[in-house]
Amino acid sequence: MKRMVLVLVGLVVFTASAQAQTVPEVIELVVGQSLPRFPGEATLIKWNADYTYETLREGSNTLVCYDCADERDRALFSAQCTSLANLDRVAQNRRFRVETEDAAGERAMLDAAEQAGTRVQPEYDSIWFRMDGADQASALLHATIAMPGATTESTGLSDNRRTGGVWLMDTGTSAAHLMIPGR
Repeated sequence: MKRMVLVLVGLVVFTASAQAQTVPEVIELVVGQSLPRFPGEATLIKWNADYTYETLREGSNTLVCYDCADERDRALFSAQCTSLANLDRVAQNRRFRVETEDAAGERAMLDAAEQAGTRVQPEYDSIWFRMDGADQASALLHATIAMPGATTESTGLSDNRRTGGVWLMDTGTSAAHLMIPGR
């Protein structure tokens, strides 16, 4: 776990020097050069309005990267990478965002799906990278690790962000994940 945190901190520092041309290329460059767990190329996709996607390039590892700048409340430069196994969850997230007018409405849909048991589960221990900023040069990396259902009792991790280290957010839900402190 300590090694993963150190690698993720390195990603945040490395992000500023990424010089690719497109959003997916920037994330692929960061992930491809920084994480030994993900050698090779990520799959690149483009989301369609109906929550399906087109594959722009088949990858050689388990990561998939895509542009998020078309979503409500996203930065002008916004992209994400995660496990290929999480694409159904991403499609559900995109649908909820489109079908609501604001973050509160989206949260209500997410909570209702969680309560009804229809919330798509993420792959346990999968990593999620998101880069956001006004442009590529100012984009910062945010990384989390999915731990659906995890609690402070089951992990021994704090659910308090003020502890200064890695902490568990959304405990006990399908959205439970490790937060990695960054900039």
